[in-house]
Amino acid sequence: MSAASERREAWRASWAVGLAVAAYGISFGALAVASGLDVWQASVLSAVMFSGGSQFALIGVLAAGGAASGPAAIAGATLLGLRNGLYAVRVSPIVGPGWAKRLLAGHLTIDESTAVATAQPTLESQRIGFWATGAIIWVGWNLMTLAGALLGDLLGDVSAYGLDAAAAAAFLGLVWPRLRALQPIAVAVGAAVVTTLTIPLLPPGLPVLVAAVVALVVGIPDLLGRPGGPEPQLVHHDDVPPAPDSGESER
Repeated sequence: MSAASERREAWRASWAVGLAVAAYGISFGALAVASGLDVWQASVLSAVMFSGGSQFALIGVLAAGGAASGPAAIAGATLLGLRNGLYAVRVSPIVGPGWAKRLLAGHLTIDESTAVATAQPTLESQRIGFWATGAIIWVGWNLMTLAGALLGDLLGDVSAYGLDAAAAAAFLGLVWPRLRALQPIAVAVGAAVVTTLTIPLLPPGLPVLVAAVVALVVGIPDLLGRPGGPEPQLVHHDDVPPAPDSGESER
């Protein structure tokens, strides 16, 4: 694949994932207002926190317990946000040096920007995937949050629109092509099982971190990876067969 094709693929993935995830922001805006937040509070939360899972965890706890549940809401949102710190380790080489650039990249390091970036084959296309996806989602998410907060009750049951499924489907579409070997399949299945089992038992945010242990246990030691092939051997000059005789006599 040429460099131009790789750049186009990175842009295409960024727009596809970015638009699908941004559309889900309308659901957050409506739910945030229904949970007791003002329109401006919902908008500031999306602009500053910018982590969908943490935002939904925060308003979910607030809706259940009101202002008195603030510490629990903050704790749950913080636990969910810790995964972004793990993503930073992976995207750091993609972002490159420069404190200002890294500061901005830290705000845009989310599930989707990391996934799109790491799915690309070259450093240039990875950088396009990271920055484009992060920027598209940030702008779209905040616009949709404002729209959802303003429309409020006019939207009715926002889950009926299937926007949550669209965002999950877009993320799954990125992961699916990488599930070709036994190891990533085992990590995906194991993480899904652990998350499903721990959601009813643990506070919001912890199941995600517990599931991450599956990737560490299986992924770092490469337990299910294929053994590497033989090391390439150097070809010595003496091993190279002589060139065929051209038929010309020596002079």
